[in-house]
Amino acid sequence: MTAFKKFEDIKAWQKARQLTRSIYESTAEGAFTKDYGLREQVRRACVSIMANIAEGFGRHSDKEFANFLNIARGSATEAQSHLYVALDLDFLTKEQFQSFYSLLDEISRMIFTLAKHLRESS
Repeated sequence: MTAFKKFEDIKAWQKARQLTRSIYESTAEGAFTKDYGLREQVRRACVSIMANIAEGFGRHSDKEFANFLNIARGSATEAQSHLYVALDLDFLTKEQFQSFYSLLDEISRMIFTLAKHLRESS
């Protein structure tokens, strides 16, 4: 099992938490507030990243943890796709889009590296 004592120690989870807060703040203003469907989808995808990292950690099995990390990574990619819709509809500025997209990319890489480590160690 990993050396983490609690899921809050995982850097990818910490970054996903920061991202989720920023997404909630950005989707609570402007035109984004009127598109309930897209707003909720992008929020859920971001929350899913955090939740799957935490749930996988709670399984106390490297194999199961790695599987949940794959789901979290899929949620990160889903969120990136939703960001394109938000950009195309002018719900986000190009700067906001790039900032969110880059952070999701970083989180995804961190998750991939951790999942790879878990698979190789078991």
